[in-house]
Amino acid sequence: MEPLDSDLEYMVRPSRPAKPASRIKVMLILPILGTLLVLTFAAAAIFQLSLTDLVDSLMGVLTLFFVVTVALFFWALAPQREQS
Repeated sequence: MEPLDSDLEYMVRPSRPAKPASRIKVMLILPILGTLLVLTFAAAAIFQLSLTDLVDSLMGVLTLFFVVTVALFFWALAPQREQS
């Protein structure tokens, strides 16, 4: 029987160049969600829908949008580490 070739050869990948724009693109979800919120307000105005039951929830959503925006800004604009 032939001996098994058990020597492992590891591939070393060069580090990818940092692309700060790719992190910024994640923030495009916020205008999409904001547009949906504006469409909700427009539909309520056009069709005379009452949003009084949803006001507390909508204020919570707007506050959440603000917190998420600040967190995404810090995440997207943070310097990236060099991984060796």
